[in-house]
Amino acid sequence: MRYNWLTGGGSGLVRAILKDPYSDFHARAVVRTRDSEKAAELARLGIEIVQANFDDMNSLKRAFHGAYGAYCVTDFTELLDPEKEIAQVANMAEAAKCTGLKHVIWSTFEDSREIVLLNDDRVPTVMGRYKLPQADRKAEANKEFIKRGIPTTFMLTSFYWDNFIQHNMEPKRDLDGILTLTMPMGNAKLPGIAAQDIGKCAYGLFKEGARYIGETVGITGGQNTGQEIANSYSKIIGEPVRYYAMSIEDFRAQRFPGVEIMANTFQIYRDFHDRYCAVRNLERLNPKILSFDE
Repeated sequence: MRYNWLTGGGSGLVRAILKDPYSDFHARAVVRTRDSEKAAELARLGIEIVQANFDDMNSLKRAFHGAYGAYCVTDFTELLDPEKEIAQVANMAEAAKCTGLKHVIWSTFEDSREIVLLNDDRVPTVMGRYKLPQADRKAEANKEFIKRGIPTTFMLTSFYWDNFIQHNMEPKRDLDGILTLTMPMGNAKLPGIAAQDIGKCAYGLFKEGARYIGETVGITGGQNTGQEIANSYSKIIGEPVRYYAMSIEDFRAQRFPGVEIMANTFQIYRDFHDRYCAVRNLERLNPKILSFDE
């Protein structure tokens, strides 16, 4: 059997393997605590559970032992510490090298500073040296796999459509009682994907074997403007939903935790949407990928 390693956000990969009756892969889920609700759910599905700490390389080596490949991802929103994030990636990469993994998929992003230079004041610099710290640091971390010669596919993910539910971004009623979707995206297209489909696409890459090793691939379930998203809401809800393209300046002026990073994210996605959309087109890795409407 070939083993794939799973970390946070990889439940879609586990479920994709489980649902494939012809799979020669077996999923091994790495968790921080065995008694967590998520670990218990995976165990009930018959998944092998191992415990590890991303800050402890020896525990990662034990988790990787005997595995064919690893799906690696870090959670910036949990850490909020770029230096700690890069240290965790280095631990993953070193553990992958020491255990001789044949294929690693690293969930990463573009370095926005190659698109908007650090001294370009159109997009404010945050945390001292980033435009999009949640993306820039992951791009920097690519080298942790490259310099160790690890057979790696660099997978560029997209905006999670789940954010509309999980981060209070769904349409809200304005003062006139009209459902309104507010996004500072103008008429630009936003590449998006259902979170569960990220794991499905990773599974597609593993099934391709060595074909995408050393490659950077982008995944998406669709590319929609704010107006198209509002139209989808109208169709599904059965009530008109208006799209309000808030200006970046007004969005940035709001007061909530993380607004600076979120504003930068929307601004770069909006102003350079052609570039972000162009590299995210490998829907064929997952033929059952969900559209926004679905």
